[in-house]
Amino acid sequence: MHENITDIATYLGRQWPERLVQAQQVAAIPTKRTPPGETFFLERDDIEGLFAKMPTRGRFALRDRTLLLFLYNTGARVQEVADLRSANLELGPHPRVHLHGKGNKWRDCPLWAETAALLRSLLDQVPGARGEHPVFTSSQGRSLTRFGIYKLVRRHTKPIVKHSANGQSKAVSPHIFRHTTAVHLLEAGVEINVIRGWLGHVSLETTNRYAEITIRAKEQALTQCAPPIAGERFQPQPAWRNDDALLNWLQAL
Repeated sequence: MHENITDIATYLGRQWPERLVQAQQVAAIPTKRTPPGETFFLERDDIEGLFAKMPTRGRFALRDRTLLLFLYNTGARVQEVADLRSANLELGPHPRVHLHGKGNKWRDCPLWAETAALLRSLLDQVPGARGEHPVFTSSQGRSLTRFGIYKLVRRHTKPIVKHSANGQSKAVSPHIFRHTTAVHLLEAGVEINVIRGWLGHVSLETTNRYAEITIRAKEQALTQCAPPIAGERFQPQPAWRNDDALLNWLQAL
């Protein structure tokens, strides 16, 4: 928004030089910094449950499974998925995708073996689906639009409902898959700068938001296994109590 105001002020100053001072004053107005909105992501159980319940038969079963796994694998923006073409895929021994992101910038993202296998199967369904042919298509054979991808994601994730801090429910969107990719990569120990390149973030500050989310999650987990309150003595469970073979031997004595 601030960039738009600056551009407008610069344009006005060029068109009406007598207003240049006022235009510069407008362009110099600092933007109001607001905290970023709440970030939603899927837990690993959500992801496992989602793919376990997805249909395996039907006209679009393969396309839908491939698209959702591609979103989770790459953390791609919805427009990047809509613009994806067969020529952007390298499905050889080291599979990867070449994504066209914001600011006309390209980035490479590695693909899991399962993602690559599904993409091969999907492309094999359409003879000649190479070059500039869209990877994810509608029933008419045209590239899925942003709206079409949103609709597809929400249909398959309908049972999954995320709740905000104030208790309001939020449906799963393609961008939530992007957040999920970032958080799960961090949980897996991937370095923050690698994730920045993976997602195509211009600023490291954007990627650091996910690090803060992960730290908060760890803090919540820590409180759940906090030591007992003062006055209560912690009684560790002897290891032998969990040894079934030893317990059975003792009972047989």
